[in-house]
Amino acid sequence: MAQTASICVIIAAKNAADTIETAVRSALREPEVAEVVVVDDGSSDGTAEAAARADDATGRLRIERFEKNRGPSAARNHAIAVSTAPLIAILDADDFFFEGRFQRMLAEDDWEFVADNIAFVTADTVEQAPQRLEQFAASPLFLDLTTFVDGNISKRGVRRGEIGFLKPVMRRAFLDRHQLRYREEMRLGEDYDLYIRALAQGARYKVIHSCGYGAVVRGNSLSGSHRTEDLRRLYEADRALLASVKLKPEAADAIRRHERHVRGKYELRRFLDIKAEQGAGAAIGYVASHPLAFPAIAGGILMDKTEGLRNPGGVSVTAQGDGLRYLLTNPAK
Repeated sequence: MAQTASICVIIAAKNAADTIETAVRSALREPEVAEVVVVDDGSSDGTAEAAARADDATGRLRIERFEKNRGPSAARNHAIAVSTAPLIAILDADDFFFEGRFQRMLAEDDWEFVADNIAFVTADTVEQAPQRLEQFAASPLFLDLTTFVDGNISKRGVRRGEIGFLKPVMRRAFLDRHQLRYREEMRLGEDYDLYIRALAQGARYKVIHSCGYGAVVRGNSLSGSHRTEDLRRLYEADRALLASVKLKPEAADAIRRHERHVRGKYELRRFLDIKAEQGAGAAIGYVASHPLAFPAIAGGILMDKTEGLRNPGGVSVTAQGDGLRYLLTNPAK
């Protein structure tokens, strides 16, 4: 471990026995990492034991267990509470770091949050991903609240295209000074919510285009599924920020756009839930009693029905040829 090691890597994990060893090894490989805290969030498959197999005997790995599942926000908050390193990085249990990630991210000191590019890979190409990784120039930029929020309004036909998927390194001192932690009632968009609250408090959020994070796209990923209730809590988080913080007009407008976007998804899911549980008549009755929800429901159904025509090839996690797909495009191209 380097004398300058300053990062705590937090891994919240549930039933990740097949992937977490790779995640932990990729974190311990980085010399800037002082701590790796794994929180086994009520797993039933030996996740904690799999994480322990990656221990490199440097004393940096700590494994915590929840007897019952409490969600990623609670797991991350617990990891923050039991760790001490001045910088905090989040790693999902089925993802990994490319070697040398933090050296590039910590090259400058002009940020409270700093993120790098993400490469999306499939589970069967994880081992080949480092050889296929493109070398992008850093080309740093800073995200303001408006840009960040607008970048989290999802586009159809683009899987994981929102910049809320970025995994920044965060300064513990900034989080503590502004009493920022993950909202434990949220199981969808909890990262987005933390970042917008930080930006509203004046955080400098820097992004570099060089890529150090590998996100493994799986059909059964926990992050790829969510409940209708999770959508409601996400748009309510937007409303809570609007009600609690005085924002510049353009930032407030962006949050309202995001709130409407998520609320539209919620209304469609709520309609479909009622139809599945109570029948078409009850679903039509819901629309009749919530007329303002009709455009979102009708538009969502139309888009879903025509998705195959508009995107016959489906959504690929790779670029054309044998390349990887990146969250941020190469600024040199």
